[in-house]
Amino acid sequence: MSLLLSRRDLDFLLYEWLDVEALTKRPYFADHSRETFDGALELAEEVATEHFATHNKRADASEPTFDGARVTMIPEVKRALDVLAGTGLLGAAMPAEVGGGQLPGVVARACFSWFQAANVGTAAYPFLTLGNANLLLAHASPELVERYVPAMLDGRFHGTMCLSEPQAGSSLSDIVTRAEPHADGTYRVFGNKMWISAGEHELGENIVHLVLAKIPGGPPGVKGISLFVVPKFLPDGARNDVVLAGLNHKMGYRGTTNTMLNFGEAGDGAVGFLVGEPHHGLSYMFHMMNEARVGVGGGATALGYTGYLKSLEYARNRPQGRLAKDPTTPQVPIIEHADVRRMLLAQKSYVEGALALNLYCAKLLDDERTAESADERERAHLLLDVLTPIAKSWPSQWCLEANNLAIQVHGGYGYTREYDVEQHYRDNRLNPIHEGTHGIQGLDLLGRKVVMQGGAGLALLGSVLGSTVERAAARGGEAADLGAALGAAVTRVGEVTATLWGSGDPAVALANASIYLEAVGHVVVAWLWLEQFLAAADGADPFYEGKRQAARYFYRYELPKTAPQFDLLASLDRTTLDVAPEWF
Repeated sequence: MSLLLSRRDLDFLLYEWLDVEALTKRPYFADHSRETFDGALELAEEVATEHFATHNKRADASEPTFDGARVTMIPEVKRALDVLAGTGLLGAAMPAEVGGGQLPGVVARACFSWFQAANVGTAAYPFLTLGNANLLLAHASPELVERYVPAMLDGRFHGTMCLSEPQAGSSLSDIVTRAEPHADGTYRVFGNKMWISAGEHELGENIVHLVLAKIPGGPPGVKGISLFVVPKFLPDGARNDVVLAGLNHKMGYRGTTNTMLNFGEAGDGAVGFLVGEPHHGLSYMFHMMNEARVGVGGGATALGYTGYLKSLEYARNRPQGRLAKDPTTPQVPIIEHADVRRMLLAQKSYVEGALALNLYCAKLLDDERTAESADERERAHLLLDVLTPIAKSWPSQWCLEANNLAIQVHGGYGYTREYDVEQHYRDNRLNPIHEGTHGIQGLDLLGRKVVMQGGAGLALLGSVLGSTVERAAARGGEAADLGAALGAAVTRVGEVTATLWGSGDPAVALANASIYLEAVGHVVVAWLWLEQFLAAADGADPFYEGKRQAARYFYRYELPKTAPQFDLLASLDRTTLDVAPEWF
């Protein structure tokens, strides 16, 4: 069995739960079948195992360097990316007209999970490139799409997203990078961008930067932000005025260059091409940001999952201690100890719950694009909107906790570089920051998503969860008991949300948005575990037994944690609001 992901679990989620084969009845996916889906999954596992996992530790130990002129990294990174490009998997889910394979996004998401589990640092390069290409397809002119997207899918061009600035951080309304109109219809970009992953390297022929900047004279704040393509090399082959100021060295993702970039340093400005209309750049960038948020959750899940599998293997093979007091009896594998099984079961509940969340969101994207009726497409869009902050933050928090437990299962060895789990923890610790902190996601969920359209998004989420509760009740027995617990939690979400926004004080309502995000996230994952419990209810082999037991664990150990969180939220507590900065 692979120690990266469980193919058996992927098959269960894709085919037994989500029924992705039914997608082939839609015209857009008509050229596909279970065989093509399986072929893509098998190819992804093979490439991830043989070309990505094999240099994961070396890329971590020998991170990229910058000598003032060029970036140097270990050669295995480029070799792995070249192999990936040659498989066609880069464009697997892209439209055929740009060279893609029109594979369902949910299957492509499962495929990409193999690369993130094997080597998240190397996988970051195509991850960003695909998000960049998808944004251009959605919002750029046909000329820009033709110039850049096919080359990205071929692996010749790479892509980035350039949002943050040293003085602004996540506060995008405060960016000062400017783009001045030029007589030829292009723009000249001046400014500095910080924390730009994959911002400089020599892994391909070009790097296509998507840059947020303000056109002089535009509206203040976020309403004045525009979006530009600023390539490393211009269409005529000339080097654009994009200069690497330096590399940032992080605790994880060490194989991914993380950069500060200077635009227009030479004085004349970096040549930029406007994407879409002026002053709509942030709305366009959210296309990539939302995709990246779900993808970051996928990467967090993959890191948690591989750590879980490695700690499971260790627990099965590491003899230590005895169940009896007789010191002459043989030692037993540590999996025989109840507390080790508790830690393994906790990991299983986190990572398999998170994987279900990742794939469900990916299928919603397929439904949004290809469902038969406009109502179905709008429903999928609204539900995905609500779930996106949870899909980003919940795996980033709880699959990191799975990595923490994987280290604990390994004991003292877990802290050594001989074993992989310490690196998985370091890599995953970046994901609570990537693409918006928990605080930002909490504000998005509570401040925007659950109240938009008069609360339609929250109502839809409640309806979806409620339908599962009804199915569980109809089945009876243990399923009905779990469903009743979920139903009570869903009711509590609605009540607490109404209390928060009924306070009449937005500051009080949003003061504990991160707690709200965590609690609602747990309710959503409890729903996903009830879905898996129902899908596995009639299975008799150990795989299904494990699914049912993980669901029980989540309902007995995890879902009850939300009760005191909802109590705190409902009390409209002002502790964090009423503390003065000088008290610290």
